[in-house]
Amino acid sequence: MQECVVTMSRHEKETPGARFPLTLLGAVLLLSSAAACGPVSPPEETPVSPSEEIQERAAQQQTLYELNGLSPNGLAFNGLAFNGLAFNGLAFNGLAFNGLAFNGLSTTEFSSWFQTNPTLGNMVMRYVIQCAVPAGQTRSYTHPGTGITYTWTGNLGLAPDWANGAPATLVEQQLISACLAAHTNKFGVRVPISVLGRTGRGEVIPYTKDELETFSEKEACFFGNLFTGQGLYVGNDGRMLHHNNSSARACARSDEEDDNRQPCIPILRVRLRCDKYCKKDASKEFYASCTYNGITYPAITTRMSKNDVFKCGDGECQYTESCGTGDTPNSCGKDCGPCP
Repeated sequence: MQECVVTMSRHEKETPGARFPLTLLGAVLLLSSAAACGPVSPPEETPVSPSEEIQERAAQQQTLYELNGLSPNGLAFNGLAFNGLAFNGLAFNGLAFNGLAFNGLSTTEFSSWFQTNPTLGNMVMRYVIQCAVPAGQTRSYTHPGTGITYTWTGNLGLAPDWANGAPATLVEQQLISACLAAHTNKFGVRVPISVLGRTGRGEVIPYTKDELETFSEKEACFFGNLFTGQGLYVGNDGRMLHHNNSSARACARSDEEDDNRQPCIPILRVRLRCDKYCKKDASKEFYASCTYNGITYPAITTRMSKNDVFKCGDGECQYTESCGTGDTPNSCGKDCGPCP
């Protein structure tokens, strides 16, 4: 039996992941940063890896966080992108109703869903488990055809009932949906973020003062429900980016042009800032809930490092910038030169 152990801790030591294209296929989420292992199906397109420089920077950031003792559950790496796997299939195939304990992962429905594309199934489950299951716990599934065992590590513990094998409650469905949205990255590059909020039982995701200081940039609020098809929503938490700035977290923080383009569909950007839709927690550090289209959802709030906001004109062509003749990320001649 070959074992493929896929973990996701707050100080993960993998290199950043590959890039995948955005496609509009309902609520489609996959993890673009997980490494494939064993004889599993390849993705639809050949991924393009970030540069070694980006990988080295991510490793340096990770080491810095470890040295500074930043270890609350909320410190994680994003890396989800969009491709051809519908997350809703998890709910339709019984996972939402059977739970994430052995009884849920051993059903015929889940096995059939996972075997359709083990690479993508593995990627999605990695983040589902990270969001739903508490730190220190794992969930595993053994592919009956290949004998490969996939093991996924918990972190945030947002859905304790679902994690213990019970059907996901409505609040847990909403929190997992928001958590998956919060971990998306249009560029498929893993970026450290701070995740703030409460679990399905109302417990605060642990955080420290050092974490808030390190991730000093207020970024976004996320809410919605993939399980019921009510959609995913994101709003800016604070000011929009300047026209010559770009963010490593383009699906979270935007400028006015991004708002018009809606670059991360099926995640839809609300037109106003988070504080127009959402209510703060008593701590004032994150949003407790957001109301949109008459429905109130529990929210996930994210923060980022100032180092992950880039400027066209700083002399370095970032992966968020393109060649051109202007001073905006989409036409950054100052950093990336003219297009050939």
